[in-house]
This record gives sequence, C-alpha cells and structure tokens, in this order.
Amino acid sequence: MLGYILRRLLATLPVMLIVAVFVFLMLRLTPGDPAAVIAGDNANSEQVAAIRNSLGLDQPIFTQFFIWFGNILRGDFGESYFFKKTVAELITSRLEPTLALSLATIVIAVAVAVPLGVLAAYRQGTLIDKIVMGFSVLGFSVPVFVIGYSLIYLFAIKLNWLPVQGYQRIGDGFGGFLQRLILPSVTLSVIYIALIARMTRTSVLDVMGEDYIRTARAKGQVEVKVLFKHALKNAAVPIVTVIGLGVALLIGGVVVTESVFTIPGLGRLTVDAVLARDYPTIQAVILLFSFVYVLINLLVDLAYTLFDPRIRY
Repeated sequence: MLGYILRRLLATLPVMLIVAVFVFLMLRLTPGDPAAVIAGDNANSEQVAAIRNSLGLDQPIFTQFFIWFGNILRGDFGESYFFKKTVAELITSRLEPTLALSLATIVIAVAVAVPLGVLAAYRQGTLIDKIVMGFSVLGFSVPVFVIGYSLIYLFAIKLNWLPVQGYQRIGDGFGGFLQRLILPSVTLSVIYIALIARMTRTSVLDVMGEDYIRTARAKGQVEVKVLFKHALKNAAVPIVTVIGLGVALLIGGVVVTESVFTIPGLGRLTVDAVLARDYPTIQAVILLFSFVYVLINLLVDLAYTLFDPRIRY
C-alpha cells in the first residue's frame, strides 16, 4: 500500500510541472500588459517601460520563467502587482471562504445525490425515477449563475429568509456564517448533485442483477440493507470516480458562485487578478487549484483500494 501511494505521489510531480509551464506561457502570450494597467490610462510610454523594468517583464520569457519557478520552489510566490501584498498573504486571507463553500457543497451533494441515485435505481421506470433523472438533466444544463440569481430572488428577496450576498467568517459567529453559506453552497451543489445522482443510479442498476444481491434477498435481509450495504458498496468505484472528476466542475463553479454572492474567496480573487493582469496572483491561484485537483484524484485512487483491494497490485 505504501509503495502504491509513493508511486501515485511521484506521478503528480510531472503533472504539476506541466501545469506550471502552461500557466506561465498562457499568461505571457495572451494580449495585455500588466505594466500598462498599473500605470493607468494617462501614463506615457516611458512610465510604462519603467514599470515593466521594475517588474522584470522586459527580460526574455525564459529568464522570467526560471526566476519565477526558482522562487516557487523556495515557497516565494512573489508580490501582487495590483493588491500590493505578497501572494501568500492574499491566498491565506481568502482561503477560508472558498474552503467553507467547497466543503459544504461536497457534503450537501453527496448526502443528497447518493440516496437519490439509489432510490431511482430501486424504483427504475417509476415516477420517482423520472423525477430524479429529469432533475439530473436540468441541474446539469442550467448555468450556475442562473441558479444563484434564482435562489437569491426567491429566498433572499421575496421570502427574506436569508441574506442576499456577503460572507461572515466562522470566528465572527456561527449563526451568521451558516446563514450566508446556505445559498451559495446549495447553488453550487445543484450541478454536483445532478452528476453524482445520475452516476449512482447507473452504477447501482449495473449490480442489481448480480448473484450476491439475489443471495442477500434470499437470506431475508431488509431491502435498505441490500441496497446500501451490498449494491452501493459494490457500485462505489464509478461513483467515487465521478465525485473526484466533479472537483473540476466545483473549482470552476466556485469562481462564478463567489462572484454572484460577493464572497471574498479565491474564486473572486482569481477574477480580480485576471482583470488586473496580476501575473503572480493568477499563477499562484491556478497552481493551487491544480494541486488540489491532483490531490483529490490521488485520494480517489486511494479510495479505490478500499472498495477493490485488487487495484493495489
């Protein structure tokens, strides 16, 4: 098991290197000049050139990359061009809202989607199955910002049950923290629920005709135990896979959801940094998101071994 984990960890290193190269080149080769953004509309060419020189943007692109990559290896992500703070400070200050939103979304999605998928598989062809499948198609088709604004209109404006926008840190009061987390996490979880529920239904259906299911029923086990202990456990590998792959949707959804609900997290920071052409901040945030995605995939691979030990060998 330890050898398997080490092999998977080593396999992530070239992936992160490729991501670093891609992110660096993508930003440098796209139109726009951060020096011009910093200098402002009234700056002349000499002022822009001076800013480019102070930021090191006038050096060859390969020199810029090796300087930046060397700093990254030392844990130095540089200083933000726009916010005038170190990138590490910016990320640390914005981490809690994004982490809270992401964890709440995953918990809600898994807690709702897995039972829905199992129920739809058990009642295949009935009205319940059709409702679940219809929700899966609709939830996966509607953009996140449309869901967000719809929930704001209904629950915040019309019913006045929840705050419209904003975020309250958990240290400032758990009640306010929870109130402001409900709408954005539900908004972001809709597409995740649709994806997981659909895959759960398909996977459970694939195993419902197996011999061990018939044996469990012949022994007189209650249907709930048959579904969740035998059917769901043996159908878990593709479900865990889609949960891991859904993290990519989650990362993209965080950017949109934080903008809709004015949450000061990493997603909102990414948008602000892109608009300001803030190279150090954009690079660091994308690398962080990429690392999280690779880490989640590693955890998914490790979870496979719990459900199917043959994968270790």
